Amino acid sequence: MKFLKKIRVWWHDLFRKRRFNMLNTTDNSEEWHIHLSPAGIFAGLTAFALLLFVLILTLMAYTPVLELLPGYRTESDRMRESLVQNIIRLDSMERMMNDMMTYNEHIALVLEGRTPAARSFIGSDSARIDKASVLPSREDSLLRAEMEGTGPYSLGGGSRREVREAMQLVTPIEGIIAEGFDIGQNRFGVRIAAAAGGRITAIDNGTVIQSLWTPENRYIILLQHANNLVSVYKNLSQSLVSRGQTVHSGDQLGYNLEPGADGEDENELFEFELWSNGKPVDPEGYIVF
Repeated sequence: MKFLKKIRVWWHDLFRKRRFNMLNTTDNSEEWHIHLSPAGIFAGLTAFALLLFVLILTLMAYTPVLELLPGYRTESDRMRESLVQNIIRLDSMERMMNDMMTYNEHIALVLEGRTPAARSFIGSDSARIDKASVLPSREDSLLRAEMEGTGPYSLGGGSRREVREAMQLVTPIEGIIAEGFDIGQNRFGVRIAAAAGGRITAIDNGTVIQSLWTPENRYIILLQHANNLVSVYKNLSQSLVSRGQTVHSGDQLGYNLEPGADGEDENELFEFELWSNGKPVDPEGYIVF
């Protein structure tokens, strides 16, 4: 009971008002006074602290006052630069992922014997764009001639002979091209009439990414080469390689079909395709058959 009585007395004292006055030192007369309680003083200090906190937070959030603090501007610039670099990296990763997905989709369509959708860049060719709205100048004409011509800086690249010499690809089999490359006719490679049971060889160093048999194309072999180049070999009677195997230029991959063997169509020819960066290219532009 005595403890509760002390708490009650303390509580009443907390809210009991005290008189604070200001006296004149000359005649001890009262000039000003105020009545305050300990609870009122505590509430006033708390309200002042909250108001000061809100004011400081508002200044930091909506004014550039932090830029005036020593060292903060440097840290802010670093964070801004890091944010920009991360955005650039994310954009590059997104483009790479889109290219990889397109590439994988085309490979899957090739394995299924379907025709991938070939993109056409004719509309974006700078040589075909109407230049009537561009004011001609001597420097501009020289630059266009340099970029659109057949020189070393040409956008169209070098000749077929230069490409062949640079890549040093070998023919997969000796024979005669019966049907050439024609995207309009959905022919993404060449068909070669060669000796029955002839050796099919790798055109360059690479890795076997697929080796399987299908009813439509018999044995199919896909090789991954450098510079995002993929070679496709179709209508083989036998495959001598397995997935993941590393092969060298000229290594034997399998044998050509023997017409009429095992009920096979006598008109079936060896098919060879070449894909660069997920797009079909004319093998005759890279290999001398």
